[in-house]
Amino acid sequence: MRYRVQVENSLDVSPSETAREINAILADKRGWTTSGQAFQLVASEPAELTVKLAAPETVDALCGAAGLDTRGEVNCTVGSTVVVNLKRWLLGSPQFDGSLHDYRALIINHEVGHRLGHGHEGCSGSAKLAPAMMQQIKGLHGCKANAWPYDRTGTYISGPAIP
Repeated sequence: MRYRVQVENSLDVSPSETAREINAILADKRGWTTSGQAFQLVASEPAELTVKLAAPETVDALCGAAGLDTRGEVNCTVGSTVVVNLKRWLLGSPQFDGSLHDYRALIINHEVGHRLGHGHEGCSGSAKLAPAMMQQIKGLHGCKANAWPYDRTGTYISGPAIP
């Protein structure tokens, strides 16, 4: 899947550093590549996926146009665009007990998972790893914070489907 990274012009964030970090996340063996999906970072169109880092008000406008209420707080996927909220990119989430880099990996893995056709999942049991497709920002419900769709052995970390 050819993808590109865009950083909203008004943000004080390095587009090249952001693209490098996202590229490393998408290439990680605990990510979607384990399912056979390959990613190629490109500088321009054509691209099948765009990851856009944007200010909260821009996220609200882009996601809101698709009927999603992000409240200046969360990310979304609209069509072929993953819209990443600058607030979450810079601050992480108080519900996520892990590094900022790992939280960024969760953002990318969760939203790209939607682009790949995956829906939300819930916690599969107390003290188990939370699925990457779980909305961990809404609480862990007994699970342990986790940024990756697959564990180190290549097993998908799943939970019950959430409608």
